[in-house]
Amino acid sequence: MDIDFKASILVVDASPEHLVEIEEHLQDRYHVKLARNGADALRVARQVPQPDLLLLAPSLPDMSAFALLADLQCHFISADIPVLFMSAHDALDEQQRALREGASDVLLRPFVPEILRARVDTLMQLRAARAMLKDQRRHMAHQVAERTRELSLMQDATVIAMASLAESREGDTANHIRRTQHYVAALARELRYNTRFAEQLNDDNIALLFKAAPLHDIGKVGVPDTILLKPGKLTDEEFETMKLHTVYGRDAIAGVEHTLGGSNQFLRYAREICYSHQEYWDGSGYPQGLAGEAIPLSARLMAVADVYDALISRRSYRPAFTHETAVELIRQASGEHFDPDVVDAMLAVEEKFKVIAAQFQAESA
Repeated sequence: MDIDFKASILVVDASPEHLVEIEEHLQDRYHVKLARNGADALRVARQVPQPDLLLLAPSLPDMSAFALLADLQCHFISADIPVLFMSAHDALDEQQRALREGASDVLLRPFVPEILRARVDTLMQLRAARAMLKDQRRHMAHQVAERTRELSLMQDATVIAMASLAESREGDTANHIRRTQHYVAALARELRYNTRFAEQLNDDNIALLFKAAPLHDIGKVGVPDTILLKPGKLTDEEFETMKLHTVYGRDAIAGVEHTLGGSNQFLRYAREICYSHQEYWDGSGYPQGLAGEAIPLSARLMAVADVYDALISRRSYRPAFTHETAVELIRQASGEHFDPDVVDAMLAVEEKFKVIAAQFQAESA
């Protein structure tokens, strides 16, 4: 075998005779590098590739073996490079210290050649096994990350498909879904600068709010077409039926939680948004008549996003409002219909709202 393909061993010993002896016993299997003092050892350790194993004698002329070992471990050799410490039979304290300070094994002198080779072979095999396990863990981590990414994409696609099905009955497109989820994310990112919301609106939760927002109106699949698609004003009885879309949506998400035997933050956000996005800050909304902070924050964010998008969208009974008019109407409803803090966040990012609306409106053209 070409020597360049052999594993490399660095032997550090002040005795030339010991160096020659060890080299003779190992050179047929390994590429042996020799150093007679600490300075030579540090110079060799800097070279590339690094040694695969270090054999270290306790007595060196320019520094202690333990100081050299610490220096090598801190600056030159990695933690997975084994160290075989060579020690006299009666130097028990020295052997114990070597093991405490990072040696992988101890070789007692005078050594038997077969034991030397066996110890070196074993340490090299262990290092190769660790390297293989490390590669396998890296490969598995990559596979898990890729699988997680695929599952996340599948989840996103499923959510959008379900939401689009509900919205399509009213003639809306997926662009409404995209716009509102981006509005919610923009509001959440701005609102987290308010210390009262910073902990709840971390990056992970904002990402989950973004994913959950499209489900806000899935309960409309349970509303009859005669009511959902009615061009004129709903009667009081019809409006009571329309209100039930919040309950239908909540029940759909709750059914998923029951099937799974538990919930998670995504499902909780989805359930809150479905059930409570029609609640008003002053308590005059539905279905529960919740007021103020009794309304989940996720639903308060969704309320502003949903109403803004409804205002700038054309309806059969009216043209679309301008961005400026929509923003002013929402500002006027602050403290009554909407959470004042969420409205303040919208006013701070209203230009982002305009960009989002233009981006997804253009895609539908």
